[in-house]
Order: sequence, then C-alpha cells, then structure tokens
Amino acid sequence: MKIKTNIIYSAFALFAFTCFALAPQARATCQDACLTNDNTVQGDDALISLTSGTDNTANGSNALLNNTIGIENTATGSHALYYNTTGNYNVANGDYALYSNTTGIDNDAFGSGTMLSNTTGSKNSAIGDVALYRNTTGYGNAASGANALQENTIGSNNTANGAFALFNNTTSSDNTATGFQALFSNTTGRNNTANGYNALYNNTTGGSNITLGFQAGLNLTTGNSNIDIGNVGVAGESKRIRIGTAGTQTKTFIAGISGATVAGGVGVIVGSNGQLGTVVSSERFKDAIKPMDKASEAILALKPVTFHYKKDLDPEGVPQFGLVAEDVEKVNPALVARDADGNVYTVRYDAVNAMLLNEFLKAHRKVEEQEAT
Repeated sequence: MKIKTNIIYSAFALFAFTCFALAPQARATCQDACLTNDNTVQGDDALISLTSGTDNTANGSNALLNNTIGIENTATGSHALYYNTTGNYNVANGDYALYSNTTGIDNDAFGSGTMLSNTTGSKNSAIGDVALYRNTTGYGNAASGANALQENTIGSNNTANGAFALFNNTTSSDNTATGFQALFSNTTGRNNTANGYNALYNNTTGGSNITLGFQAGLNLTTGNSNIDIGNVGVAGESKRIRIGTAGTQTKTFIAGISGATVAGGVGVIVGSNGQLGTVVSSERFKDAIKPMDKASEAILALKPVTFHYKKDLDPEGVPQFGLVAEDVEKVNPALVARDADGNVYTVRYDAVNAMLLNEFLKAHRKVEEQEAT
C-alpha cells in the first residue's frame, strides 16, 4: 500500500511539473511564485513563452512574456523585459523597464520606463524614471537620474549623473555629464565632460569640451576643445581656456610659479580683457615696418616718479619707481593700456624701453659723428 501511494505521489508531482514547465495556461495563472527549470515566475503571463531558458526571475504581469531561451534575466514590474527573447543577464526593475529589449545583454534598468525602447543595446545601466528611455542599440551607457540620457538612441559609452543630464543626446558617444541638466541640449557632440548644475547646457554639436562649476560653459553651443572652469564661456568659440568670472574672482594665486627659475622663454602679459599671452616680435607677424625716427622723442617729455601703492594693494609700502599712466597718456596715448571699461590702467613699459633704445642709439650716433671729426 505504501509503495502504491509513493507511486501515485510521484506521478502527481511529475504531472504538476510538466504543467508548470510546459503549459502556458498553467503559467498564465501562476500568481504565487512558481519554480520551473530554475526559473522563478510570479504574475499573469510572466515568462509565458519560455522554452529552454533557465535561471530567470519574472515578477509582475507580463514580465519577460516573450522570453524563450534567454537566461539569467531578472524582471520585476509589469511588462518588464516584455519583448526579451534571447537576451541574457539583464536586470529590469520597474514597470515597462527594458520593455522592448530583445537580444540585448548585460543591461541594468531600475525605474519605471527605464530603457523602454532598448532592443539590442548591451551593457547599459539606467537608474531613474525613463532614464535611457529611447536607447535602442547604444551600448556601454550609464544613466543615473530621472530622464537622464532620455533621448539617446544609438550613442554609446556616455555617462549621465543627474536628472535630465544629457537629456537630448541622440547619437553621440563618449560624453560625461554630472549635475542637473548637465549637457542637456547635446545631440551629436562627442568627448565632452561637464560637471556642475547646467554645465554645458546649450552645447549641441561641440566636442571635446571640459567644464567645471555652476553653469560652466553655459554659453557654449558648437565650439570644440574649450575648457571653462567657473566661467559660462562664449558661444561658438573653440580652443579657449577660461577660468573664473570677471568681477567675481579678483585675485589669482598659482603655486609653482613664484621662485621657479626658467632658463629661457618669454614674458607673459595680461590683456585688458584678462587674456594671458606673449608679445610676438617676428617679422611674419608685422606690417608697415619702418624706423622709429622721431617717434621716440615723446619719452623725453615723460616724468619719472617715486611712489608707494595704496595700502590695500601693498600693505608693506615698498618704494616704487615708474610713471603715472595719466601723465603718459597726455604725452602719447599709445603708451598706455586700458581696462575693460576703457579707463587708463597702466603704462606699456615694453614700448617705453624700445623708445629709450632708439633715443640712446640716436645719441650714440651723434657721439660717433663728433668723434669722427
């Protein structure tokens, strides 16, 4: 009697296993967690099309509904990984997460509608509602934040951290955006790095830009190879470095310059707009070259003075020697430099030195002529 009972129990168990492993009808009504071929199923029509796939977990109505041979997928939420057929190693948590994925592998989607349009894209990670929403075949993207990389379709190897970061990116690759709406308008610009709230917000097709700070590079649109740190930048410009904002930062301290000896090189000057540069002297940069002649005689009317800078500029009161820019302007306006507002700011001492040399040579020739007679 005991043997007969065991046979009946075994037959019943085999029958039940067959129903749940093979019959869609049985799986369709599986509401309380069924285990078949190392697959875990819970929800109406979850994993209903499964044939030989193993180690899948489907929790939610229609989760992994079309999966046939895909393995090691995890779908939690209504219609999560709905169209997946042969894709493997995907994780979808949230209603309609990875909804359109068919053969893509190694994707992680957390949030409602994350990576909804992904079909064959692989190795993507999306955290946040509708992050990477339109991604189809793009791979290697990481989106963290609601709507991050939402419009991306085939762009790859992008990283977006922050709500709406890289929102409009479609086909571009190799961008990194960290901060709310960073690189928001970017469509096809490549190799950009934006760190900060609204950093590189208006960039569309510009590439290889680097920005750091609140709204850094905000004005850049199509320019390339710019570096903007704490500066909004200028629309359309390329190959520029801008650090700080005029009127906000008033002093600059850079280590490794003072006391460092350089055997050769040229002096660095600052333009009235804050641009650093050097003075070129090669003939190839000059037009209308002619002898200075009497133009240098203006320096004979200059009045050298001694002075101290005001205490807010030089608390130690070191004695100074030089000229007063306003006096120099009266003699020759070309010998002064002006600030961004057009006011007289300083003396062009490099030009004064050239004039001094010319006057010296003129006097030297006179001496030579006198000695010759």
